[in-house]
This record gives sequence, C-alpha cells and structure tokens, in this order.
Amino acid sequence: MLRLLSRVVSSSSRLASRAASLPLPSTLPAAGAGGGTPGIRGLTRSMWLLCSSASGRGPLGSSRRLNGLSCGCGALHTEGDKAFAEFLTDEIKEEKKIQKSSNLPKMSGGWEVGLNGTEAKLIRKVDGEKVTVSFNINSSIPPTMDEEPQEGQKGAENEPEIISTPNFVVEVTKLSNNQSLVFDCHYPEDEVGRGDEDDSDIFAIREVSFQPTAEEDWKDTSFTLNTDSLDWALYDHLMDFLADRGIDNTFADELVELSTAVEHQEYIKFLENLSSFIKC
Repeated sequence: MLRLLSRVVSSSSRLASRAASLPLPSTLPAAGAGGGTPGIRGLTRSMWLLCSSASGRGPLGSSRRLNGLSCGCGALHTEGDKAFAEFLTDEIKEEKKIQKSSNLPKMSGGWEVGLNGTEAKLIRKVDGEKVTVSFNINSSIPPTMDEEPQEGQKGAENEPEIISTPNFVVEVTKLSNNQSLVFDCHYPEDEVGRGDEDDSDIFAIREVSFQPTAEEDWKDTSFTLNTDSLDWALYDHLMDFLADRGIDNTFADELVELSTAVEHQEYIKFLENLSSFIKC
C-alpha cells in the first residue's frame, strides 16, 4: 500500500512540473463564451450544479418540499390536515350524539329569549318595570379537576358533565325613571349542582350600581356597591328584590340549562366551521 501511495505522489509531481513548463495563453476565454474551454466561473458553477443535482438540494439547501395535497382551491393541504379533518368529522358525530335536543330549552315565567351568537338576552315586563338579563357563554365552563377512574370504572363513565355557569347581569328599569338598577351576578363554584339540598341561593350578587337607561355604554364614574363587605341584612333585601321579579333559584337553574345548551350548540358550530376551514 505504501509503495502504491508513493507512486501516485511521484506521478502527480511529474504532471505538475510538466504543466508548469507549458506556455500559458495571454488571456482566458470569458466565462460561458461559446467554444473553447469554459472559464473558471463556468467550471465552478458546472461542478456546483452537478453536486447539487446529485444531492437533491438547491441553493442554500432549501429544496425540501411539503408533501401537499390539492383540492383545486389553491390553499395548502397536507397529510396532517387530512388526519385533522377526519378527527373533526368523528368529533362532530360524537357531540351530536350527546346533544340533548336541537331545540333550546324554554324559560318559564314569560321571559322573551333573544340570541346573538354567544350572547343571550332575556326580557320580562311586569307592572311598569322592564327586567333584562344578559349573559355570554364564552368562558362559562368552570375548570374541572382530572380524577383517576376508580377500580372497575371506565374513564368515560367518570367524566364530569359539562355545565355552563355564566356570569349574568340583571337590569331593572322603571319606565318612569331614567336610571336602571344593575346587578352583576355569578354562580359560586361551591353552590352549583346542589339542587334542592337546602334553601341556600345557587347564585350570588357581586356588585350593584345605577346606570343611565338611555346610554348603551355604562359609566365607570357611577358608584358601584361591592357585596363582599356588605351588611347581610341589606344583601338579603337585594336578593328578595330580585326574587320578587322572577330572579330566583328556579330561574338560575333554568338559565344554567339554557346556557349549557347554547354553549354546546355553539361548540358544534365551531367544530363544523373548523372542519370546513381545514378541508378547503
């Protein structure tokens, strides 16, 4: 092996010395010129193209392409999109199976129900007063703690029921007055789902304020009464005031049922829109 290597080195030296003794042309042909030997840049580029085509890479190594699919809409579609769309199709079917009804539950007590996407408004007029309850189902699902299924119990059986408990605002407007008494209400987490176990209220008043009736945007300059440090006697009177106008535990239970149905309906619509977006 060493002898072979020595011969190769020796031959290379002789060829180099012979090339050095040959006369050099006064000028080199321009790169890419027709005929003759290609110039230095042309030779370099030819070798670069040869290497790049062999390795399958273009300039700066950016030849990797996405394995895309096309449906003729001009948008990108990948294998991941296809799997995502199939998952959404199955998910929509499952959600429609557990949907109790395509019709929303009704509110007792003569409430008129109006929906605008995720917003809902209930209106009731009684003896010169107008009571309006408004809520939004966004962010109305309380967080659930994941629990390990007990022995012999399937995971699906252990999943808690999804219930929407939105904050809601009650406006009581006297038709002879230019102000509305506004109650900001919510469902305390420890009270939801207790049903008729006792006579405690399943909703609570967080804040109370007066707001101008004619203006859509309420003013932050209006005094707001926070009930955290409120006298219990005054708080009880406020709760009785709402109960006399139909805002009681029965109403609060029905509002949870309505909100849960609206939230589930909007969730299915979102999945369907997401599926359509992914597919095309």
